[in-house]
Amino acid sequence: MPDLRTTVLLHGEQSGGHVSMMENVVAARSPGPPLHLHDFDEAFYMLEGELIFQVEDELFTKRAGELAFVPRNVAHALANQTDADARYLLVCTPAGLERLFARMEAASQDVEPPDWALQPPPEVIEVGPQIARP
Repeated sequence: MPDLRTTVLLHGEQSGGHVSMMENVVAARSPGPPLHLHDFDEAFYMLEGELIFQVEDELFTKRAGELAFVPRNVAHALANQTDADARYLLVCTPAGLERLFARMEAASQDVEPPDWALQPPPEVIEVGPQIARP
């Protein structure tokens, strides 16, 4: 997701693989990832801005101070359809996705990723399109 900036706050090697936490910023007007699923739970706590979430067939908006939860193996997507960046905390359990996000962040800055990010990330399966623009 090229319109994403990530700061890993807690990675799996620090939690015995149980949990990871990232602070993510989604750029304004970012279409976000396509509808996808994976074998870990995600909790999105909004800090600034707003995001549209799709969880299975349901669409809803979350704003600063609100939480969206997506259980493992449930299809979901998100998008920022506003003119302002959106910032949120992402908690994943079990950990692993932070490896992929840390690699993407390192590549965007043209630096090497940290050693802990070189382990394989969990599988993410695309199952549908991005959220449609209004």
